[in-house]
Amino acid sequence: MFKRFQRKGQGLVEYALILVLVAVVVIVILSLLGPAIGNVFSNIVTNI
Repeated sequence: MFKRFQRKGQGLVEYALILVLVAVVVIVILSLLGPAIGNVFSNIVTNI
């Protein structure tokens, strides 16, 4: 009985770790590319 719950818990922990890893990667990419993307939108608005 406990092994079934242990496997479900293990799967949930694995999914949570994957989500945290994806979130960290997205945050790093946005922090690196954020100013460049902001400049692109500023140039578009200025030209309009």
